[in-house]
Amino acid sequence: MKTYEHLFFDLDRTLWDFEGNSTEAITELFETHQLKEKLNTEAPFFVKVYKEFNHKIWGEYREGLITKDELRLKRYYETFKYYGLEDEEFALKFNDEYVQCCSVKTNLIPHTIEVLEYLQPNYQLHIITNGFVEAQYIKLEKSGLERYFKEIVVSDGFGYRKPDKRIFHHAMKVANAIATNSLMIGDDYGPDVLGAKGVGMDQVYFNANGDQKEATYCVQSLIELKGFL
Repeated sequence: MKTYEHLFFDLDRTLWDFEGNSTEAITELFETHQLKEKLNTEAPFFVKVYKEFNHKIWGEYREGLITKDELRLKRYYETFKYYGLEDEEFALKFNDEYVQCCSVKTNLIPHTIEVLEYLQPNYQLHIITNGFVEAQYIKLEKSGLERYFKEIVVSDGFGYRKPDKRIFHHAMKVANAIATNSLMIGDDYGPDVLGAKGVGMDQVYFNANGDQKEATYCVQSLIELKGFL
């Protein structure tokens, strides 16, 4: 079995429970702003519509089709517009409140702490994430994850996003790692798995639904990492 020295983790949906934390934050803000009356809908339906727009708009951002500021505006503006409310100022205000509220949430993917405690004595652990600087460091601090990682590379602060080879090369450089002794662990097949594969790094595709795609390893639970690391 291959020996690794450096493990690079994605953050959102791999360690930090993005879906759970996001839903909690949106629901709280939905109630704070009394959107049930304003939009004539319930919070779960609003969350579902938002996540569909957010997924599409994040895809545009990853492909370089829109800027960070355009993403900040569009994802809630399009959601509110769906319900007949067209107000750019409110959409930006809601977005910024969402980022602040969501970032301090502390729900983690099952077995995160157990697995990091198991891995830390034997490997150097690092983060490569496509999130925004103003959110990702807060997430790591508030959830107690920061202490496990030596290097934290956030695409927003670097200028390139996974799967761009440059962010992987940068992460390896600051970690003093090379591709052959490194392993990337993430839930997003394109950015995490194909991105790592593009620089010659082995990969763990973490998919809780059991979606089997070509990768060095495929797992449905983080606990499975203890079986080969």
